[in-house]
Amino acid sequence: MTSEPATGQQTETRFSYKTIEGALGNAGKVIPQAVGFEQAVLGALMIDRDAVSNVVDTLRSGMFYREQHQAIFAAIIRLFQLDQPIDLLTVADQLRSEKKLEFVGGPAYLAKLTNGVASAANVEYHARVVMERYVLRQLISICGDITKQAFDEPKDVMTLLDKAETDLFNVIESNFSRESKELGVVVKKAMTDLMELQNSEEKFKGVPTGIRRIDEAIGGWQNSDLIIIAARPGMGKTSFVLSIARNAAIDYGKSVALFSLEMSATQLVHRLFSIESGVSSEKIVKGDLMDAEWNQLMERVHVLETDKLIIDDTPQLSIFDLRAKCRRLKHRYNIDMVIVDYLQLMTGNAEDKGRHGNREQEISQISRSLKALAKDLNIPVIALSQLSRQVEQRGGDKKPMLSDLRESGSIEQDADQVMFIYRPEYYKLDTFPDDGSPALNRAEIMIEKNRHGSTSSIKVRFEKQYTKFCDDLDYQTADSQAGITPNMEENAGYVTVESNASDDSEMPF
Repeated sequence: MTSEPATGQQTETRFSYKTIEGALGNAGKVIPQAVGFEQAVLGALMIDRDAVSNVVDTLRSGMFYREQHQAIFAAIIRLFQLDQPIDLLTVADQLRSEKKLEFVGGPAYLAKLTNGVASAANVEYHARVVMERYVLRQLISICGDITKQAFDEPKDVMTLLDKAETDLFNVIESNFSRESKELGVVVKKAMTDLMELQNSEEKFKGVPTGIRRIDEAIGGWQNSDLIIIAARPGMGKTSFVLSIARNAAIDYGKSVALFSLEMSATQLVHRLFSIESGVSSEKIVKGDLMDAEWNQLMERVHVLETDKLIIDDTPQLSIFDLRAKCRRLKHRYNIDMVIVDYLQLMTGNAEDKGRHGNREQEISQISRSLKALAKDLNIPVIALSQLSRQVEQRGGDKKPMLSDLRESGSIEQDADQVMFIYRPEYYKLDTFPDDGSPALNRAEIMIEKNRHGSTSSIKVRFEKQYTKFCDDLDYQTADSQAGITPNMEENAGYVTVESNASDDSEMPF
């Protein structure tokens, strides 16, 4: 079967009817089709030009079972795009100019199509039937292809499984597009959300970070946002996202998926032990705990027994694999947030390798895909990123800038928010350059890009020995005096770990 989509239309997914026939076997079953509905749609489009507007977002030429019908529909769409009249004569003339008039059956067949319908009143329903039969043919083709490959016993079963899942997901994405929404409908939904937010105890709707000053600045992590958190090595990127993942999952009952490409699940859990118990992470890694510290750990570690935090430590994760995993986790756990540690360790899709001339273009593709993932799943996606060495080569306070984002300017472009972690203590500075306040055990979260509000810088506490980020001590004291307490909710269950590694080496900060 060939497909000739009109200019400007999405290219059809090509599949072979031989594959379909092979999948059907010798059962004598008929390939799903709706020729009568196809004729009704084409006839309606040639007697009522306005009908084209009602089906142009639903149908593509390759969805028609008969190749002759594909050619007729493509000709109609070309006329529509050129803002030309659409009727029996103009369609025939367009097909004649393409040397396809005789192929489709000549003017007589076009006349038969128009004579077969009285009006275009039901064209949307008829178009949907045509589209549904096409989807059924796609499903049969995909299943037949997967069946054939399964019988051939591929070396990598997981690759075949991912291909099957991706092909099925593409059927949904390419054929069931999201409908446009009237402004009035969107306004009502936004007002309802705003009223709920106004009446809630927390004055933000996003996934909480658990660090009050950051939540007040950004309103929590917002759905469909791509957030980039960047810093030089040693600043505490992993510690920061692990702290906020713990806060979201344990204190607020949000489901969080953490993809760690650098550290093993065991290393991350050791850090969580330290964050929760207040026992030095170095002692936990070495297993060198005094009796009092062991008791302290045992008393508090039960808080981590939750299924709200899912850890996947697959190394060299591709954006293809990440999308597939996130779709499964969304279905199974209804995850509220995804964290990727970190972006530069990811790889592009294997099938796209030849298209990317260099690593910068590959990173651009990854960042665009992460933004698309956030939008598709309607959840915040947080990706850690390295900064270039330009930060170290500059004099002065060595504060990072947006231009320091490593390997691709598209990271800044695709991100809804960009934050930097800056610790003067790392550069052996005793105070913060902006206000001269003490830098010991403190860090600055610099919000350098924020599509939803203003940029700002927030001082937080970083307890390095516990790998923990939290509210600045002075700020917490002020809250305590004002009688403000954070919302804390404990959740029972198990820490879910999808582990592909068991590296227990000492953890870098």
